[in-house]
Amino acid sequence: MNLVDRLRQKLNIGNELYRAALAELFCTGFLLFGGCSVNAQFILSQRRTNEWVCVAVGWGMVLLFAVQMGFRISGAHLNPAVSFFLFTQGKINALRFIVFVVAQNIGAFFGALSTFIVYYDAISHFDNGTRYVSGPRATANIFATYPQPHLSTFGGVIDQVAGTAVLCLGVAAITDRRNRIPPFLQPSFIGVLLGVLGMMLAMNAGYAINPARDFGPRLFTLCAGYGWRVFR
Repeated sequence: MNLVDRLRQKLNIGNELYRAALAELFCTGFLLFGGCSVNAQFILSQRRTNEWVCVAVGWGMVLLFAVQMGFRISGAHLNPAVSFFLFTQGKINALRFIVFVVAQNIGAFFGALSTFIVYYDAISHFDNGTRYVSGPRATANIFATYPQPHLSTFGGVIDQVAGTAVLCLGVAAITDRRNRIPPFLQPSFIGVLLGVLGMMLAMNAGYAINPARDFGPRLFTLCAGYGWRVFR
């Protein structure tokens, strides 16, 4: 038995729900670390490093790998909206839904923290050490999404409902056995789906379409010194 096998045996968790929750936490953290880092390159380089299409594709590719890592352990929901959708379909029970939502939000928080640590010097150079939520030196939008000035409250609700609905319906179609998409290909299709959504629905409010992706990093920015403005 090699070192990796011995380590796997020692770290083996017998409780299936605990294993699934840890998978959701870790994979959501990976998604947010990768996605927020894509945002960081786009914003901190003043849009010289990436074009918006690269941001959408980057998020999609990160999701592909995040889903692949947890797919056979928890189903890799990585999104309370997806977990709720599956709960309403009777595919997971209430306890699993609650545990997954908590794990996803914790993972998202630490994913944002990881990006902040990696890009701390660049962020401080960009905003001169003052954490802005809006304006030309804003860096809060590396971590969470914010509506454009033209967007009304009603328009924002419609925007998020539409994006989340497309995501959930797309995931349902991809994972539906009747469509006969091989399981090993499903993460790739889900990643492509997110990339397409980024090119479809990002203009109004950044296509959060994921309560954990929004709340976890937003809570982190509050703790990191951006103030309560992040919730306004």
